[in-house]
Amino acid sequence: MPETTLAVGDAAPDFTLEDHAGKQVSLADYRGRKVIVYFYPAASTPGCTLQACDFRDSLGSLASAGYAVIGISKDAPAKLAKFSETESLTFPLLSDPELTAHQAYGAWGEKNNYGKKIMGTKRSTFIIDEEGRIEHALYNVKATGHVARLRKMLGLPDAA
Repeated sequence: MPETTLAVGDAAPDFTLEDHAGKQVSLADYRGRKVIVYFYPAASTPGCTLQACDFRDSLGSLASAGYAVIGISKDAPAKLAKFSETESLTFPLLSDPELTAHQAYGAWGEKNNYGKKIMGTKRSTFIIDEEGRIEHALYNVKATGHVARLRKMLGLPDAA
């Protein structure tokens, strides 16, 4: 199966996934709002924790600018619940164990891991407009400094 890549202007694929609290969450629930959807490899790992905490710390200004944030991984809801509680995360963390959203967004595929080719989550971020279209598709991002670069790209001030 060829890997998907989304581009600016594409319709963002809808998804309905279970969140860390056991609630079903759909992208369609956010229609009329701007949404940042980010895919990360695994909860409670160093890079993913850094990225999630950066989003947490920027959530106020992102929300003030009209953005909601959603994180998606293949982790089970129970692991996501622990991650959310431990790191005081206040945005939805969605579980995608079947990789349906990962594949629809092109966030799953072959990647290099310490010189080995493996299949896994490609750390990716998508900015989706109020009409459900892709404004930005960022693939293979680095966790360190990603949210700061994203804020700059969106024209938002640096986090306090």
